[in-house]
Amino acid sequence: MSLAIEDLRISIRGRTVVDGVSLALGDGDRLGLIGESGSGKSLTALAVLGLLPAGSTVTGSIRLDGRELVGLGDRELAAVRGKRAGIVFQEPVTALNPIRRVGAQIGESLRIHYGFSKRQALERAVRLAERVHLPDPEHIVQRYPHELSGGQRQRVAIAAALATGPRLIIADEPTTALDVTIQAGILDLFDREVGESGASLLFITHDLAVLARIVPRAVVLAAGRVVEEATVEGLLTAPAHPVTAALAEAAYATGFTDPAFEGHR
Repeated sequence: MSLAIEDLRISIRGRTVVDGVSLALGDGDRLGLIGESGSGKSLTALAVLGLLPAGSTVTGSIRLDGRELVGLGDRELAAVRGKRAGIVFQEPVTALNPIRRVGAQIGESLRIHYGFSKRQALERAVRLAERVHLPDPEHIVQRYPHELSGGQRQRVAIAAALATGPRLIIADEPTTALDVTIQAGILDLFDREVGESGASLLFITHDLAVLARIVPRAVVLAAGRVVEEATVEGLLTAPAHPVTAALAEAAYATGFTDPAFEGHR
């Protein structure tokens, strides 16, 4: 699965919020997209799947395995979402439907894209719940999101994104709302699942310490523009742009340590 974004520009009600972003992600690659709040990183990801807010206009090119996505209609984009590309959002409380059992939500894309029956989808949901290390899978799929912890809800969201075996996974700040211990478990889960499936991963965050644990390379955004692209090690140890330097300082200020980067500060 390859993703190529070229000269992407996004305007919302006449205001440019993403300005000329380009990046490339090859089959099985992992790439970080990092920036401060309001930098345009999440909007860039949402543009890939046609999930931008009403009033948005998009120019430039977004190609998924060579197919141009910019300009596709809702029905065509819906066929891409959940099947060829899965997304995990920052806050599962808002991403998950509060009045539907989690098993139905995990299996929904299987029913939409592959015509699974309700029973078949639920059986697969149980296996997916086990795969993402949710406790007591057969019972947890019968529960509602508010009955689960924050970490469990995020694992449900990951299971739903993985259900159809997409070749591209977009993770939009998936650990931001979680405490440090739960963050580590979620990152380990992403690392294992992406590694085993061979899917491509676009991981979005504002935290360089998080990126250091999940991807080798990253693109830095500021005010909707790409300001730097380098290995994560390079961004942490020799940032070339003031925004990147601030992100690196923030990572170290939170107690980030990694043997790979020792002696470089």
